[in-house]
Amino acid sequence: MGEGVDPTQMCQSLVDKVTQSKQLISISNPEVLILFEDWLEELENEVIAFTGQNKNLTAEDLAKKLGLSSRGADFLISKLKREGKM
Repeated sequence: MGEGVDPTQMCQSLVDKVTQSKQLISISNPEVLILFEDWLEELENEVIAFTGQNKNLTAEDLAKKLGLSSRGADFLISKLKREGKM
């Protein structure tokens, strides 16, 4: 067959976009957004406390302590540094 549209890939792309839309709608709910912001603030305070106790703490160490992924810990560290909180 020549070049063309792969229907399987097209369907998967559509399903992914619908899923993303549903996820965005769920966080646009003001009550959920407030809860998320509160949780994120508590998490940031924990990161600041842990790094204050141990300046050599790596993102992996932090991820293990807080039950986050390494990428999540990296994100928080970078965010806090950008904001001048660390």
